[in-house]
Order: sequence, then structure tokens, then C-alpha cells
Amino acid sequence: MPKLIEQPRYSCALGAQQTVVAIKRAVPVVHSGPGCSEKISSLIGQGEGYAGGSTIPCTNSSEAEVVFGGEDRLRSVIDGALKVIDADLYVVLSGCTSDIVGDDIGRVTQDYQEQGLPLVYAETGGFRSNNYVSHETVVNAIIDQYSDKYRDGNDVIKGLVNVFATIPYQDPFWNGNLAEIKRILEGIGLHVNMLFGNDSNGLSEWRTIPNAEFNIVINAWVGLKIAKHLEEKYGTPYFHFPYLPIGGAETSKFLRQVGEFCNLDKSRVESFIKKEEEKFYSHIERTADFMLEFRYGLPRRFYTILDSTYSLGFSKYLLNELGIIPAKQFIIDDTPEEFKESIRQQFKNISELRSADVEFMTDGGMIQEIIRNDENKNRALILGSGWERDLARELNADLLIVSVPIGYRLILNCGYAGYNGGLRVIEDIYDRVLNTYR
Repeated sequence: MPKLIEQPRYSCALGAQQTVVAIKRAVPVVHSGPGCSEKISSLIGQGEGYAGGSTIPCTNSSEAEVVFGGEDRLRSVIDGALKVIDADLYVVLSGCTSDIVGDDIGRVTQDYQEQGLPLVYAETGGFRSNNYVSHETVVNAIIDQYSDKYRDGNDVIKGLVNVFATIPYQDPFWNGNLAEIKRILEGIGLHVNMLFGNDSNGLSEWRTIPNAEFNIVINAWVGLKIAKHLEEKYGTPYFHFPYLPIGGAETSKFLRQVGEFCNLDKSRVESFIKKEEEKFYSHIERTADFMLEFRYGLPRRFYTILDSTYSLGFSKYLLNELGIIPAKQFIIDDTPEEFKESIRQQFKNISELRSADVEFMTDGGMIQEIIRNDENKNRALILGSGWERDLARELNADLLIVSVPIGYRLILNCGYAGYNGGLRVIEDIYDRVLNTYR
């Protein structure tokens, strides 16, 4: 019997179109059947960016392209995109139809590259993987076909780092998260290629990727393939922090480890941390009386239905700094097998006194059924997606929507990473608790 998976929380490999949309003045050119790109935008996109959503050029491959091949059709769409859309980079992405038929998008793209035009390509047929994996595929393709052309010998720019963190749009708060990560890394003395979003300098940062002194991966597993590729290609060492640092303790831990790895001035690192911690904890102290008085109105336990990077980051923060006890934690990013054990160990040692039970599942319906059958689900906090809205109402639980599909939140520039993100978590949780308090 075929297995049905309820409530999808990520897309097929073609979802990497959103990786391209997140780069300033870059545009994806999609060689796929009609509707594929639009479905991805509706699931994990909020806002069109520079050339996303309905602006994305697409071949809309039909029966004719299946029978006779779609390479001529792709050339026609690329020509049109070059005339109509003023972009600095065009990234050709294949869908299921073109990959099954065997269209050679590499050969088509190479013809334009030989003319000096800024085109790259990546094979992202939906059946190949999901958008977590294809994000790495597309980033590596841009590095190999675009960034590498601007490599200036073996010159390394002292203090320059490339940062690979959460996936744009798959993480609804990516813009705010990346802005905070850039702020705190610059605060300890680094120059940061953020690569995506408003706080990036666009393609000029991608051109200096080969010249970075270090690479920093802030993710449970996505981005490691990029960092290892850069290490093999340019000899750039990388630092791996396996979850999103949220709040005072974990952000300070992250910065100290980065400072040690990058051999930064320790006094500058500690000075920045002290200043940020004083500011962070002053807000906590200012509301200490309220939090103490209201402690019986707080959720007692929390569930996360998130990807591994977010689940670890939130679990550590909620337990160790807010004192909320973890129930079962569900990881929904289809984590590759080779990374599961290290993630389990992180949850096992989530604090000095407690561990957390974690389960890797992609079926949202099954996850919700497990929570319904949990005997200790009363007065719970659920960190999940828009799919959990009805579940939260059914259980009288508080819901913080953190994961796609978001549906019921408009997100502009807020994020949950770092010191500022930790304060935002408290605000958002108490906002929901007070709204449902009886």
C-alpha cells in the first residue's frame, strides 16, 4: 500500500528556487512543468523578493517538450528573461519533467556562459531530493560556475568569513536571523559575507567567497556539504555550530567558540559579550516580578515540530533560560541518517540535569496523533507551523508558529537568533499565553 504523508513542511528539490530569490538581484529560471514553481512559492514563500513568485521565468513544459525535448524552449525563455528582467545573476533550475526527459540544461547554459553572461545551472528535479538538500546543490553550483571566476589568486582577506545558516524562506524568519547573526559576528571583529537577504551586499559578496579566511556553518547539517566543498576547493577551514543560538547563554557560547576558532582578540570578544549580556538580562530582570507572579499561567511543557536546527536551538533556550520542560521533540526535515546520532546526543545532553526525547518524523498527521495521546499534554506550548492551529485549539495549548507553512503570520524582519531573538521569543510566547489565559 502506498504511504500518504500528511501536512508537508518542506518542498521538493525545486524549492531551491527560493535560495536564488533570496540573493539580491538574482533570478531563477525554471525549466519545469506548469504550476510547480507557483506551488513552491505558496508553501514556503512569503513575498516575491526581487524576482520571485509570479515573476519567475518558467518554460511551462508541456507534451510537446516531453516528446521532442525542451532545450529550444529553455533557450527561448532564457533569451526572454535576459531582455525583460534586469538581474545580476540568472540561475537555471530543472524540474522533474526536464530531468526525466533528459534535457541537457548544462549544455544550454554553457552557451550563454561562453558569451560572458552571468548564468549558472543546477539540476533540481523534484524527485532528486528535498529543498534542504538542493539548497546546498544550488549554492555549490553558484560557487563553481560564478564565484570561482572571480578568484584572485590565493589571496585571503583577513577576518572575512562566509556564513551558512538557516535556509532562506524555508526558515520564515531567515532575514531577521541572518541580520542578527551578522551583527553579533561583526561585533566581535569579523567581516561577514552573509550572501542572502537585506543585510547582504549581493553578488559582490559571492565574488569574494574564495577569499574568505573561514567558513561558519550554523545549522544541524545543512551547509556542511558547502563548507566541505569550499575546504576541498580553496583550503578554507570551517567552524560548525549545530543549532540556532537563541538567547544569552547559547549566543555567548557561540561567540566564544567562533572567537577561539578564528583566533580573535579575546578581550574584544569578551567585551562585546559583556555588553550584550548586560542589555539582554536587564530586560529579563525588568520583568522578573511579572514572570514570578505569572509562573502558574505559563505552559509547563513544550513540544517542537520543527527542523533539527530550530528544534535544538529552541529546546535549549526554553529549558535552560525560561525553565519550561521539554516533552517529546519532533524533527521534520527528513534528516540524513549520518547526522541523526549527533542530534540525539545534543538532546540527550540538553542540560546538566535533563535530557529530551526526540523523534525524526515527516508525517505531520502522525505527529499530531502522538501529541493527542500524550497523557501529560495539559497546559502545553507547541512550536510548530500553521498546521498546528487546530491542534492547539483542540488541546487548549499555546501555539507559536515558527515553521512553514506559516499562513497566519506576516513576517517582515523579525528573527529568533542571537540576543535580540531571545527577547523576541519571550515576547511572542507571553503574547500568546496572555491572550489565552483564563
